[in-house]
Amino acid sequence: MKFLILTCIFGWIIFYHQAAAQTSDSIAIPTNKTGFFKLGEIKILGNKKTKSYIIERELKVKAGDTLVISNLYETIAQCKDLVYNTNLFSSVAITPIVKSAFEIDLVVTVNERWYVYPSPQFKLTDRNFNEWWKEYNHDFDRVIYGIKFSHQNMTGRGDQIAVYWLNGYARNYTLGYQIPYVNKQMTRGLAFSVNYIESREFPYQTSYNNKLLQFQKDQFTRKSFSASASLRMREGYYKKSALGIQINHIQVSDSILNPKYNPNYFNVNESSLWFIDAFYSYQYINVDNVNYPRKGKFYLLNLNKRGVGWRGGVNMFAIDFSINKYYKLPRKFSGSIILAGKLKLPFEQPYLNLRNMGYGNYYVNGLEYYVIDGVASGLAKFGLNKKILHFKIPFPFRIKEIPYVPFTFFIKTYADMGYVYNKPNYSGMLNNKFLYSSGIGIDVLSLYDLRLSVEYSMNQLGEKGLFLHTRGNL
Repeated sequence: MKFLILTCIFGWIIFYHQAAAQTSDSIAIPTNKTGFFKLGEIKILGNKKTKSYIIERELKVKAGDTLVISNLYETIAQCKDLVYNTNLFSSVAITPIVKSAFEIDLVVTVNERWYVYPSPQFKLTDRNFNEWWKEYNHDFDRVIYGIKFSHQNMTGRGDQIAVYWLNGYARNYTLGYQIPYVNKQMTRGLAFSVNYIESREFPYQTSYNNKLLQFQKDQFTRKSFSASASLRMREGYYKKSALGIQINHIQVSDSILNPKYNPNYFNVNESSLWFIDAFYSYQYINVDNVNYPRKGKFYLLNLNKRGVGWRGGVNMFAIDFSINKYYKLPRKFSGSIILAGKLKLPFEQPYLNLRNMGYGNYYVNGLEYYVIDGVASGLAKFGLNKKILHFKIPFPFRIKEIPYVPFTFFIKTYADMGYVYNKPNYSGMLNNKFLYSSGIGIDVLSLYDLRLSVEYSMNQLGEKGLFLHTRGNL
């Protein structure tokens, strides 16, 4: 009953109180009797590495356009969000400069991020921090170390390169490159990646208690290789799509085929398998901050065809989607509604394809210690947060890209609902049941939108606990 009351309160707040107050950083908009301005020049300042045309691509106005004065504030705000959401800049400001009674210029001032990250790595082999800390008693033997090199703006065109050289409990060697635009119209891009991973343990089955059962030996028991290429497409400002193909090879220990473990791991009587994934994705992103949205909407659709047949083996057709809406409310409040789902056809799938809820960001709060396999699922998340504090600390070293470290604190409350369907012979205690939870927490947003979330959640099992989550785009 408490959960239903909380959910109703969220819905009432979000749907009937969406009028947002003007932000304190509003800029002064000039006016004249005609109600229009001609846009003269667009001046871009502060971009030492980034090409100016990459910034201009994100602006919804061009030199020579006629601008409606009453819409000028909204237009400038949209352009500012688009430039910031490239993740190339730590700050963006757009200022109108009056040239005459009927003409203005726009000055776009950016502060570039630190693009090069040759950083040592210390990663957990487990699904998340909470699992490593509780289930494996924060065992430091279960870590992966090495070096990760990434450049987020290699040639100033927003192109990204990533190189991983990781060792320890698992090995990961990765090379990836992505360039957003390869044509003059700036609507097409390309991405490539090659990846090789060796693991000393891997999940071969999920228990009735919805815990991963690990196959473990002293030597590497699972080896995987993948190579992918994709065409990236962007029409307008908010729509993105990708079409690509990935070649995969996975080899596991022969013991997995033993009935003691999981003969259905690949759904074939082989411990080594080559297969192909063909995929398509579509995104509509129109939010104020792509890393921590508080206003706008975000839609996602992924289609994936695995294998060349329709039944048997690893053959699968998968659909997953997400509909996210964010509402700016008065008094620094913001509400959110997220609806998501997954479907895998046919329903007879090998264990390799059954990963569902509990991986990545697809989970019910308060159930982080569980994984719920399945061929169909739905998830609904309702949230309400309030900005309570913001301050900046000067960076201890003189680095132009990082003059200070910002901290913004939000308090929040949330309620989640979910459901995961699986065939009865593969289901656990949380499968084919209504899942729900609620809780309160604090989000700390810092440099480059790195986020630390501290959450206290309660789930339908009567369990309560403190959970930590970190997110970032470095």
